[in-house]
Amino acid sequence: MSNAPVVAAVDGSEHSLRALEWARTEALRRTAALVVAHVLPDSVQLYAARRSSLADPSQPDEHPDPVGERVRDILAGAAELPAEVRYESLEGSVPEALRVIAEQALMVVMGSRGRGGFAALLLGSNSRAVASSAVCPVVVVPHAERSAGDGDGAGDGSSSGRVVLGLHAAETADDVVAFAFAEAAARGTTVQVVSAYAIPPAPVMVVDAPFQVIPPEGLADDGNAVPAEREMLRSQTERLAPFRARWPQVPVEQAAVPGDAAERLVTASRSADLVVVGRHHPRRSVGSLMIGSVAHAVLHHAHGPVAVVPTLPDGEDTD
Repeated sequence: MSNAPVVAAVDGSEHSLRALEWARTEALRRTAALVVAHVLPDSVQLYAARRSSLADPSQPDEHPDPVGERVRDILAGAAELPAEVRYESLEGSVPEALRVIAEQALMVVMGSRGRGGFAALLLGSNSRAVASSAVCPVVVVPHAERSAGDGDGAGDGSSSGRVVLGLHAAETADDVVAFAFAEAAARGTTVQVVSAYAIPPAPVMVVDAPFQVIPPEGLADDGNAVPAEREMLRSQTERLAPFRARWPQVPVEQAAVPGDAAERLVTASRSADLVVVGRHHPRRSVGSLMIGSVAHAVLHHAHGPVAVVPTLPDGEDTD
């Protein structure tokens, strides 16, 4: 949906306000409308239902909504806003209300935890539920303690400023790859494609070095490359060819890494602008509410924003 809005889900928590700022910037990049969606607290929903059922004219029309007022004040002070900003007060449970509004969205942007989340949780239940079931991409923005600027600074600098795509050459859906390329095009940056291959059993333990990124033109036969890495890079190149043709302005870097894909993507997330993963294993049904193991691990541990992309309904596009 080329005219679809970016939806920011807010609840007044600092986590959701970080997501609001990310969504504002994304809407400007995409020249899209920004919809600020707030699911009303239970007390407000009960008040509205009670007033409607009693039809008591002495009661005020609306219950105070401090979250909506705070968000409006924050956006009023923003340096720049999209041409269209709308506010939606939703009723119902948070996951269900956001799933409904996601049906008309370019993407939904959420904080990793909401106002009621326990501090020890890495990912809140609402973020997990929406990322597992929305019909559009869901971007989860981590809280400050997990952001790339915190921690020991041991992230992989080769991912700095890039859109990092977790790719299984034979299984990742086209929608996932297209979303990563469209994001990189909107940002004027590089897509770094990361694929993992299994490490064969060996009699000794070998500690591998940080993965290298390789531009497509650098994939000439290399006698020093292990066969599995060489084959993975060539599978990547073949899989990416139509997307490179569609987005010729987007530079591409390819990385084939041994071991666990999720671990490598989490490492890259320390310095990447965005990590993009597919939601489901393709052998699962599109309507499945189960999230894939890589997406699950990256959502829980990434240090930067993560986009979880479903297989989109036929006819929809990401750019």
